[in-house]
Amino acid sequence: MAENGGEQQQQHQQQQAMEIDRRAESEESGDEEGRKKGTIDELSQNIRLRGTGGSASGEPDTPVDIDTIILDPEAEDVDLNHCRIGKIEGFNVLKKVKVLCLRQNLIKAIENLEHLITLRELDLYDNQIHQLENLQTLKDLEILDLSFNIVRKIEALESLTKLKKLFLVNNKISKIENIGHLDQLEMLELGSNRIRVIENIENLKKLSSLFLGKNKITKLQNLDGLTNLTVLSIQSNRLTKIEGMQSLVNLQELYLSHNGIEVIEGLENNKKLTTLDIATNRIKKIENISHLTELQEFWMNDNLIEHWSDLDELKNAKGLQTVYLEGNPLQKDPHYRRKVILSLPSVRQIDATFIRF
Repeated sequence: MAENGGEQQQQHQQQQAMEIDRRAESEESGDEEGRKKGTIDELSQNIRLRGTGGSASGEPDTPVDIDTIILDPEAEDVDLNHCRIGKIEGFNVLKKVKVLCLRQNLIKAIENLEHLITLRELDLYDNQIHQLENLQTLKDLEILDLSFNIVRKIEALESLTKLKKLFLVNNKISKIENIGHLDQLEMLELGSNRIRVIENIENLKKLSSLFLGKNKITKLQNLDGLTNLTVLSIQSNRLTKIEGMQSLVNLQELYLSHNGIEVIEGLENNKKLTTLDIATNRIKKIENISHLTELQEFWMNDNLIEHWSDLDELKNAKGLQTVYLEGNPLQKDPHYRRKVILSLPSVRQIDATFIRF
């Protein structure tokens, strides 16, 4: 029995380590809030402990001497994840590097990158960086990740005109600014910040994924220029109305859970939607979505739906596979699952449980 217990504990520790190391991308950023809460809490705790000179394990975090790290001048992909590096220095020997990963270190400033002109991806996730700076020579950079830092302002990106993906999850950013010139940007991740207004993104014509979960946004606005957007996630904000979506004709996935929305509306032009998540709002009726014939996933759990006839709105979605309706008054019906199956015969998953045939 003790052996089994030890094995289980070891497996649990391995699983936790894997969770902490996962990229909190689109994914997050408050956009998968419930599922990622444990990971975010642990990472936040790690950052707080580091700030007081400790680590999550309780051991002091003393930066290593960079001279003790051996770098291959010919390497194109350099991964120095969780190495207790305290300063960006000594990397000028890397003549061909394209990917530099410095995740989960003790770095406080972006510096000494001027010789790394071959860089395509720079990963500084989970450090102690306060400011975006000294990036002007990285003109070929395509991916920049500064998630889980202490950045307060989006700035110093003027030269990064080839940037395709920008991750700034879990910082202290209060305004979307200084990114209008990034016309090659395809993914923008700003979840878990302090943003109140969607603004200054109208020129991002190539943007396909926008993640703004877990902010303080009160209104859907200034989205008209994003005609190529396929994924929009604004979970865990302060929205009360679905609006401003008329130009998003290519949208396929829309995530609006954990807001204060009362009516399903404003989706007339979003006919390509395959995923609609409006869970945990204040919606009393499923309506105005009968034209969404491409729907495959419909998340409506934890609302105020009580009439079975509302499911008729979904009958035109012949490829509907998954519906979440738990946490609504109609779930109290003793024949809940059977009635969902009869109403929506194409469905293969109800809430978290697959249907057995």
